[in-house]
Amino acid sequence: MPHPTPAKRKAIVVGLVSITVGLIVLAVQRNTYFDSRVYHGAIVYWFRDGGMVYDFLRPGTPYGFTYPPFAGLVMSPMAVLPLLMVMVLATIGTVITTCLLVHWLVGPYIERKGWPTGFAYMIAFCLALAFEPVRETIAFGQVNTLLLALVAGDMMLGLAKGRKWAGVGIGLATAIKLTPGVFIVYLLITRRWRAAGTAIGTATGVTLLAGAIFPDESREFWTSALWNTDRVGVLSIVSNQSERGALARLPIESIESQVWMAGVLLTVAVWAWRVARAREDVLGGLALTGLLSCLISPVTWIHHCVWLIPALARCLTLFQEHRSRFYLGAAGYLLMTSHVTWLWDKPPKPPLEFLGGNIYVWFSLALLVLTPLGIRRSSDAREPEKITA
Repeated sequence: MPHPTPAKRKAIVVGLVSITVGLIVLAVQRNTYFDSRVYHGAIVYWFRDGGMVYDFLRPGTPYGFTYPPFAGLVMSPMAVLPLLMVMVLATIGTVITTCLLVHWLVGPYIERKGWPTGFAYMIAFCLALAFEPVRETIAFGQVNTLLLALVAGDMMLGLAKGRKWAGVGIGLATAIKLTPGVFIVYLLITRRWRAAGTAIGTATGVTLLAGAIFPDESREFWTSALWNTDRVGVLSIVSNQSERGALARLPIESIESQVWMAGVLLTVAVWAWRVARAREDVLGGLALTGLLSCLISPVTWIHHCVWLIPALARCLTLFQEHRSRFYLGAAGYLLMTSHVTWLWDKPPKPPLEFLGGNIYVWFSLALLVLTPLGIRRSSDAREPEKITA
């Protein structure tokens, strides 16, 4: 098939950029940088007003600062920045890290195909930014793609290349927000002892540093705030696209916890079996461990589902090798970008709530089982991968 002419390429790019920007603007109007407002308010309350950061709640809401003290240390510049600047920087950070992720995850495929590089990258960037979890990350002013980029960069630039510093990014991400700690378990499952030690040492070191600087806040977080689930919201709302959220939306309150624990154990077993069998496939490990983090966390808001991007990228770049996996990735991308899940957010809800209201959960489970794993035979971007189911 001939490549589009330069004029057609320009028209396609302009159209995609316009659609992407429009979708992001709509999301911003709906969510109004809610989380950035919480972060900014909490940091100002902490560093400028002298209050206990975990006592802060955004006025009129039950939401407060839920991250470890080290995250507060990283965010401390917010204390001297106006809220508007925080929103702008959060948006720029999400766009830049999303573009980095596209470059790492899809770049070799674009080069291997020999497509017009700028045109192909612009399409990929637009598709990534339009993905609902990414645009929700922008609209809430969240840190999700920053953490994903920190972990992905560590694994793809450090772990896959045998760098001595591999594990540092995972450790920092874990110290900022505990969920990426599942990647330390991945390092242990795949017997990467040095990287696991580096990750654990990094996370422990910066956590102790924050504890030395902020002893009262650290004591409050580890003994109280961490265990207060009321601070993160109601488990049953449709935005919670974890296994626990799906179960919370069922009328099984008396056995919900037991069913959830059984589901978590089964999910972890499938994940461990698959990644251990494909130890050399670091990108596959990143993809499956990102899926695991979303599935087993008690709370996985839709904007947290940026961790599905590596699995979707793997499937969408396998059109020739695994046509069925490509269609799975394409269907997942389209449905998770369509905003259709929110039809089951408030009454009157359409039928089939258990299916439609848990779209992210179902695709996460399908991708966990079906995302192909394999071993790259060469560091040359044009060398194909050996992929196995």
